[in-house]
Amino acid sequence: MAIRPPHLRRSWLFTGGADRDTQLRAGASGADVVILELEDFTRPAQRPAARALAAELFPAWRAAGAVAAVRVNPLAGDGMDDLRAVLPAGPDVVMLPKVDGPERIHELAQAVDAIAGGRAAVELVPNVELARGLMQTFDVARADPRVTACLVASEDMAADLGAERGRDGTELLYVRQRFHLECRAAGVVSIDCPYTYTDLDGLEAETRHAKRLGYTAKSLVRPDHVGPIHEILTPSPDALDQARQIVDAFDRAETAHVELDGVMLELPMISNARRLLARAAEFDAWAGR
Repeated sequence: MAIRPPHLRRSWLFTGGADRDTQLRAGASGADVVILELEDFTRPAQRPAARALAAELFPAWRAAGAVAAVRVNPLAGDGMDDLRAVLPAGPDVVMLPKVDGPERIHELAQAVDAIAGGRAAVELVPNVELARGLMQTFDVARADPRVTACLVASEDMAADLGAERGRDGTELLYVRQRFHLECRAAGVVSIDCPYTYTDLDGLEAETRHAKRLGYTAKSLVRPDHVGPIHEILTPSPDALDQARQIVDAFDRAETAHVELDGVMLELPMISNARRLLARAAEFDAWAGR
């Protein structure tokens, strides 16, 4: 069964622990990706039980329309035990935390293939949570062809920087800008850090800012954050109407100088408008499958 392609995955929901009912409900959240979180959100004593749920959770999540992912622990910790337990259940994506250089992805790829008995058809998504990793994001993203996206952290990154956390996220602005730039240069999807506060107003403000920076995907830790993230990161009717006006104005023009509502339209603006319309068409086509 085909799964939602990486560039159309707007929400990446982390769900941890060994409570079967809670984990199954996560699949009904509407998130594009649901992640069995075996690291920070699952206590070491709960990890064997959480791993055992994978065989039931992954097909249930896919049946609900989500991509089934797992975040394992660092390989020097419980990560190898995680991989040996969950890979036979067939996750679509394996995420690795605390990636501080491309060698971590080389190690992950080798471990995954060794357990699978050959080259595994699974996507790899590094989680960049440390300053050292941020400085090497481009190389991390290109460490293996199966890397389709990278995710930047909030709490661990702020802690590593010694930064003071705040709801406006000012302390992480450069991190998010730098991370997105390096992912774009490497040709992979950049996944924005989770908004770890509960209020929806703050979530909406941060997601709109992420969209302005160029992000098309955001991670989250609360199922009720899925709706606002999708609303903001899906092309809106107003945005599509404006894009059509830009494209129409350019197509009708007889000269290279095109003006619309007092704004001179340059080729990058027209290209962006075409890309937005194409993206909306892809969402519509996926919804109609």
